[in-house]
Amino acid sequence: MPVSFPPASPDKKQLEEGNAFTPRFGPDGLVTAVVTDARDGLLLMVAHMNAEALALTLETGIAHYWSRSRQALWKKGETSGNVQSVVEMRTDCDQDAVWLKVTVSGHDATCHTGRRSCFYRTVGLVGGKGTLAADGSGPVFDANETYRKPA
Repeated sequence: MPVSFPPASPDKKQLEEGNAFTPRFGPDGLVTAVVTDARDGLLLMVAHMNAEALALTLETGIAHYWSRSRQALWKKGETSGNVQSVVEMRTDCDQDAVWLKVTVSGHDATCHTGRRSCFYRTVGLVGGKGTLAADGSGPVFDANETYRKPA
């Protein structure tokens, strides 16, 4: 039976303390998904899920997301082989975000740049301007080769 999500309860106590998972999708139809490695807690990525992506994730145990840039559903790892298997999913107090703890197969990488995490740069302030500095983590696979478009 396909997963469906009832409307979020207007009762704050029920929303925050009840047993019903009633995700609060934003006006764009999305909830934020924070994704960490289940083994060591590394922040891998932040993405978005629509109702279909969230339902597929719950049904299959494989992370699915909604790509805002492509306006399309996407199964993480479908192209790269770096599939995210969900070990645990949590929601925040008002159910407008989810936290996925995952294991990653393939190259154990999540970022489309070939890195393990999408968060591979630190942000600093120099001369009143924001600057970026690499954290030293390099790609673990060749993203150009993996995501090469067929001719």
